[in-house]
Amino acid sequence: MPTHMRREIDEIPEAVFRLLSGSGDALAEAGAALRARAPTVLATIARGSSDHAAHFLKYAVELTLGIPVASLGPSLASVYGVTPRLGSGAALTISQSGRSPDIVAMMQAARDGGALTLCLANTLPSPLSRTSDHAIDICAGPEQSVAATKSFVCSLVAGLALLAEWGEDAELRAALHRLPEHLAAATRLDWPGLAEALEPARSLYVLGRGPTAAIAHEAALKFKETCGLHAEAYSTAEVLHGPVEIVGPGVPVLAFAVADAAESGIAATVDGLGQKGTDAFLTGPSSGSAARLPRIDTGHPLLDAAAAIVPFYAFVEAFARQRGRNPDAPQSLRKVTETR
Repeated sequence: MPTHMRREIDEIPEAVFRLLSGSGDALAEAGAALRARAPTVLATIARGSSDHAAHFLKYAVELTLGIPVASLGPSLASVYGVTPRLGSGAALTISQSGRSPDIVAMMQAARDGGALTLCLANTLPSPLSRTSDHAIDICAGPEQSVAATKSFVCSLVAGLALLAEWGEDAELRAALHRLPEHLAAATRLDWPGLAEALEPARSLYVLGRGPTAAIAHEAALKFKETCGLHAEAYSTAEVLHGPVEIVGPGVPVLAFAVADAAESGIAATVDGLGQKGTDAFLTGPSSGSAARLPRIDTGHPLLDAAAAIVPFYAFVEAFARQRGRNPDAPQSLRKVTETR
C-alpha cells in the first residue's frame, strides 16, 4: 500500500488546481489591498516548512517588485513582548494549522504595529485567520503524513498567485494557469543514481541560490525528518565560505538549479565540489563532474523553482522506505507543533 506521503505527493496537481480555482477571489482582493497600501517592506512570519515557503516568497517578491522582505522571529511577540513598528508595511504569515500560539501572537503584534496582515493557511477559520485582514485558503486539503508536501507546494503557489495579483503580472498569471499539468509530470520524474550515492552517507549538503535556496532548505529538512539523514542546506555562494572544507568522499552534494540568472553559477560551483571527490547531483544542465537530474520546465523561472521540490518529494519518500523508515510517522515528530 502506498504511504500517506506518497498519496499526498500525487495529490499535488489536483490541490494546486483547487487552490487556483477556489481561492481566486480572495487572492484578487488581497492583491488589490497590497496595491492600495503600497508597502515599503513585507514581513514574513512562519516556522518549519512554512518558513521555507516564506524564504522562497522573499526572493520572488524582491526579484519581481523590488520590495524588501524580512523574516520576523515569532518569539519577538510570544517570549519578548515586542510590537514591531511596521507603519505602512505588510505582514504575511504562512501556517498549515493556523493555531500555533507564537505564530498567532506575532501576527497580532504585526497588526498592532500598523501592518496590513495577510495569511496563507490550510485551516480556515482559525485563530490566525482571525488576526488577518486577508485570509487565503491554500486548499491543500487534509494532510495525514507528518512530512508536509502538498501543503508546502500549495503555500508556494498561493504566494506566487498573490504576487501575480499584487503586481498585476499577466505572464505569471498565465504560467500559474498551466502549472497543474506541469506538476503532474513532475510527480512522475525519476532521479536515477541518487539513492545509491546517499545510502552509505551520514551527512550531505543540499544547495541552491535565489529561489532554489529555499527549496534546498526544504529538501534538507525532509532528509532529516523522513530518512534520519543529516543534511545541511546552503546557498552555493555561502557553501564556499567555510562549509566547503568538509566536502569530499562520503559527503554527497545535491543542488537545485533552474533556468534563471543563477543557473550557470550553481553549475560551476557544483562542478568544483564534484572535483573534490564527492558524489554531486544537479537538477539542470550537465556540469562536468556532477550527475544531471531531470527537472520540469514550466515556462516561468519562479514556477520552475517551485516545481523542483516535487520530484524530490517522490525521491525522498521512496528513499525513506528503502532505509526501513516510515515517512508518515517519524518517531519524534507530530503533525502540528504548537510552540510558544
